[in-house]
Amino acid sequence: MPGIIRFAPSPTGFLHEGHLLSALYVWAAAKKWDLKIHLRIEDHDQGRARKEYIDGIREDLAWFGFQYDSESIQSSHFDFFQKVLDKLTAQGLVYPCTCSRKQLQSENPISETGEVIYQGKCFFRRETKDEINDTWCFSTLVELSSMRRREINLPHNLRIVIPDKVINWHDERLGDFSENPKNQCGDFPIRDRDGFWTYQFAVCIDDLTDGITHIVRGEDIRNSTARQIALSQLIAETCQGDSNLNIPTYTRPVYLHHPLIVDPTGKKLSKREHAYSLRQEKENGKTPQELLGQILHKAGFLPHIVPTMLEQAIATVAERL
Repeated sequence: MPGIIRFAPSPTGFLHEGHLLSALYVWAAAKKWDLKIHLRIEDHDQGRARKEYIDGIREDLAWFGFQYDSESIQSSHFDFFQKVLDKLTAQGLVYPCTCSRKQLQSENPISETGEVIYQGKCFFRRETKDEINDTWCFSTLVELSSMRRREINLPHNLRIVIPDKVINWHDERLGDFSENPKNQCGDFPIRDRDGFWTYQFAVCIDDLTDGITHIVRGEDIRNSTARQIALSQLIAETCQGDSNLNIPTYTRPVYLHHPLIVDPTGKKLSKREHAYSLRQEKENGKTPQELLGQILHKAGFLPHIVPTMLEQAIATVAERL
């Protein structure tokens, strides 16, 4: 049975050159490893996702000629995400955190990459499995439970209790890593203060249920890998045997993190940094072949900009994998 790789853009803006490079790597990996390609539109951020951007993703991919085998949209799975959350909560693995951004920055150590390493200030709000399941202890927990409930009425996110263990994992391009998510970031949110599912939670569930065997994405997501492995294992183990969920046994995907295209200041291209969209380039008269040649040159695959057909662009990237 062939493996499955996914291309998973977020519809919070139109596709830009960074997405085009990532697509080339995904389609190149599919070519090299004989994989099925799944398009997943990751609209977990409902505050920023727009229908015009969802339509734009499909239109832009079709304009270049990218073909894929299946498609899904993340928001259609939100009810399922809630069921998984309920299961994790019933096992005492989730707790509300009322810490503000200012508190998080001032009360926790900061990693070398500028990330907060959460020290578990709100961990005491977790209801343990015994507290949830053992009715005999109800009367002794009334005061603690009441305090928790009052504080949960404050704005809060939901954090997952991550095991304190080292994850050893391999990247097909960058080599071996040994990382402990507890030391990298601590317990991290799976639902934010606005009630939206976080990227980490949504992507782990979808990768499990979509049967993703290979993950190719930009280096900017590399730091998420160990925590996604830990969370995916936790979800799979917790949900095993629940016929209402049918979460498969976790099999770790093959990982490859590709280099990014950066602007003249060294920042990666992103919608938040107002990267020039592919459809703007199209409106300015550029052809798909010109844009492919442009991106291959910027990414170091070609010494000069040469208009390139999609099949040749994919083959060029595949040769470097």
